[in-house]
Amino acid sequence: MSNNPFPLSKVDLLAAYKTMRTIREFEERLHVEFAKGDIPGFVHLYAGEEACATGIMSHLTDVDRIASTHRGHGHCIAKGVDVHEMMAEIYGKATGACRGKGGSMHIADLSKGMMGANGILGAGAPLICGAGLAAKFRGDGGVGITFFGDGASNQGTVLESMNLAAIWNLPVIFVVENNGYAESTSVDYATAVDSYVDRASGFGLPGVTVDGTDFFAVHEAAGEMIKRAREGGGPSLLECKMIRFFGHFEGDAQTYKAKGENEWNRANRDCIKTFAGRVTGAGVISDAELGVIDREVAALIDDAVASAKAAPLPAARELTTDVYVAY
Repeated sequence: MSNNPFPLSKVDLLAAYKTMRTIREFEERLHVEFAKGDIPGFVHLYAGEEACATGIMSHLTDVDRIASTHRGHGHCIAKGVDVHEMMAEIYGKATGACRGKGGSMHIADLSKGMMGANGILGAGAPLICGAGLAAKFRGDGGVGITFFGDGASNQGTVLESMNLAAIWNLPVIFVVENNGYAESTSVDYATAVDSYVDRASGFGLPGVTVDGTDFFAVHEAAGEMIKRAREGGGPSLLECKMIRFFGHFEGDAQTYKAKGENEWNRANRDCIKTFAGRVTGAGVISDAELGVIDREVAALIDDAVASAKAAPLPAARELTTDVYVAY
């Protein structure tokens, strides 16, 4: 094995690969399971976008807070939410992370700093301002990160939150996961500016655009922004240009995409293949070591699905619990 040319240790590189592989396996399996008709509600898959969640969350601890989107499975896994609890939640079972009441679009685990996936576009931005304000007053060095897509970036809540974060100098990072489509509408049609960094500049925020399929590019940019926020430097914006392998939701016919687009992306822009090629090409990690992780992850997802299917549904008496907060 040669010297490690990467900014992470071999242990950390293996952990990053395992996180990305877990997200991919989780989503690919859900794609199959959802088609069987046993999963209630809508499902929006994160496959193809793994490098973004993993590159960012590798800098965070449970003290840090994130606010997710309707496409939140990858964020959950990268933030450390239990895979078995996630799968059970998606199946609507009592053993789920939210006791089966949230489903795919509302998975949350506050113990991990995961404030929740969210079915309302752009809703995470004001929430993360609250988390950032709390961290600032506590003085614990915590940061808040909100994720939103190219479509949600045009929501007033997002723009107002950028302004508020700038005014209050909050330790918040706004992450635009630009996968090119707001549901079925191309970003070129729906957004006037060519770069979301221009949006950030309008509110006095520093911003940068990176290749969201490049784990190392995301990791480096996010690390600098998070460090700056922890040290009192205030908010910033990170645009990750990426792709999603599946449609906006499961069942989406994707007629708005060019013929062969998904196949080309899988062949040429797969963030996991790119990562694996770089670390094995540098001689830091072997194909055999990655293979061990692949098998471990496959077994984990198999067990999560089996456990979720076997778990009980929430009892009727649970219907009115968790509605109000008691202080």
